Amino acid sequence: MKKLILAALLAVSVSTFAQCKKEMEKKCHTEKHSPDERNEFGMEKLSSEQRTQLMVKKMTLELDLNAKQQEQVKQIIAEQMVKREAMRAEQMAKKEEDKKRTADQIFVIKNKILDEQIAMKNKMKTILSPEQLEKWKAIQETHQAKMKEGRGRNEGKKCCKEKKECKGGKEEKE
Repeated sequence: MKKLILAALLAVSVSTFAQCKKEMEKKCHTEKHSPDERNEFGMEKLSSEQRTQLMVKKMTLELDLNAKQQEQVKQIIAEQMVKREAMRAEQMAKKEEDKKRTADQIFVIKNKILDEQIAMKNKMKTILSPEQLEKWKAIQETHQAKMKEGRGRNEGKKCCKEKKECKGGKEEKE
């Protein structure tokens, strides 16, 4: 009986270690490429025009947009992409300078992002019907929830490049 329990315990610990190692290897593989070289799927980066087209098509499917709405949404998304890429480039430049942001800088950035979201919402109100607007708001809320969940899940994880080893679900130094 003791041997059976010991064998089961050994099997569970080995499988736990193997799963953690796979996750760390997967994370390291995706970290080999900078965010500029890949999109959220780990593939090579799409152009802003390609991303805009995909977003418009996805919104068309989800919200049942007509042709006029598609054109209006395409313009808004294209403008948003340009602003996002400029912001991302600015952030990457600051990151390369290795400067930490002050509380005032963080406030300015977050305030700018919220202003952009308010402007986007107001533009969408003029384009979408009330039913479409409700669907769009629900989609935005679920997207934000997923983003928050993703940030919380990745906190505290270390890459195998840093010679970390997972033990019992927690990562520790060797």
